[in-house]
Amino acid sequence: MDLLKRTTALLVVTLALGTAACTEPSGDAAITDRVKTAISNEPGLKGTKVSVSAKEKVVHLSGTVKSRGERAVLIAVARKVEGVKALKTDLVVTPQQEPGVKPKQKSGVEARAK
Repeated sequence: MDLLKRTTALLVVTLALGTAACTEPSGDAAITDRVKTAISNEPGLKGTKVSVSAKEKVVHLSGTVKSRGERAVLIAVARKVEGVKALKTDLVVTPQQEPGVKPKQKSGVEARAK
C-alpha cells in the first residue's frame, strides 16, 4: 500500500512538472506572437508588414519599411517585449515617392565644359 501511494505521488508530480514545461511563456513561438501583437498595437506601425521569427529567444525582423523612423520604432517595440534576449534585423528602407514626381535618372555620359 505504501508503494502505491509513493508511485501515485511521483506520477502526479511528474505530470505537473511536465505540464508546466509545456506551457512555458518564454518559448520562441510565444515570443514571436508577443512581438507581432506589440507591433500591431503600436499606433505608428499600423499597416506595417514585416516578418517576425524567434530562435533561442533571438527575434529576427525582416521586410521592407517606409522610413528609418519606422525601422527604429519597430526595433524599439520588439526590444521591449518580455523574453526577447537579442534582436536581428534585415529591414530594408524604401522611401515612398510622391505621386506625379518622376525619379531622377543619372545619365551614363557627362558633358564637359570647353
